[in-house]
Amino acid sequence: MTRRVLLVGHPGRPEALDVAAELVHGLTKNGIEVTGSIEELRAFGVLGEPGVTGEDAPRPDGCELAVVLGGDGTILRGAETVRESGVPLLGINLGHVGFLAEAERDDIEHTVEHIVHRDWTVEERETLEVEASLDGESLWTNWALNEASVEKAARERMLEVTLEIDGRPLSTWGCDGVVMATPTGSTAYAFSAGGPIIWPGVGAIEVVPISAHALFARPLVLSHDVHIAIDLQHSTTDAQAVLWCDGRRSFDLPRGSRIEVRRSDRPVRLARLGKAPFTDRLVAKFDLSVAGWRGAAAARHRH
Repeated sequence: MTRRVLLVGHPGRPEALDVAAELVHGLTKNGIEVTGSIEELRAFGVLGEPGVTGEDAPRPDGCELAVVLGGDGTILRGAETVRESGVPLLGINLGHVGFLAEAERDDIEHTVEHIVHRDWTVEERETLEVEASLDGESLWTNWALNEASVEKAARERMLEVTLEIDGRPLSTWGCDGVVMATPTGSTAYAFSAGGPIIWPGVGAIEVVPISAHALFARPLVLSHDVHIAIDLQHSTTDAQAVLWCDGRRSFDLPRGSRIEVRRSDRPVRLARLGKAPFTDRLVAKFDLSVAGWRGAAAARHRH
């Protein structure tokens, strides 16, 4: 049976062209077909090569893996493509931090070897189901891998929102917005807004108010089984609000809207090539200082 890999990328990055060429040549010479968007494959300069097939709207069905070249934004776009199919997504980082990526641009040869030998494990990352409604009528439904955020659309206006957990009101804030994030998203927007980093294996959703004018306005870490709702108060008569999912998909919220967020039954599956712990990933991505560490592994290294 022919093996196929879906390629998703950001051809606008100059370094992506060399990476794409090396990746595609490595896979096709080992009998693995590469498919993807005609437009992207042409921009990468690989369309028409043996073993490469383009489609107007590529689907991951029949592919064993989706390989994404780019930063976290491109990887989030790849997640949109593969989530319904359950095909694992392997990110090759061409961005700056790249928390969702598994491989780096200067290690393509080893990445190809892993793919050829099916040497990867799959890590399921929880996602969020998001719904906006008004007076009981559904207006918009979507999902998020990183976070759903309710934000003010105008700088001079503040939102007044009430946070509800499992059907009970918790607090009302005058704020710039609220971020509701998965553990995967805890290193993204939620972290920038002052939220804690949550290890990927923890079943949790975090809620982070943005610039809230209230005493009780610290980030909250909740069970992943809770049902979260945000009510936009009518008292914010002139404030315009927008609902974002992963900073990619948005919906303009009418006054008095209700936004409900809960854990989805459909995860995104990430392919992992190594067994490096999340702690090492944090140290590498944030360039954290670990000078002076005297743990057991450090002692073994000294001897």
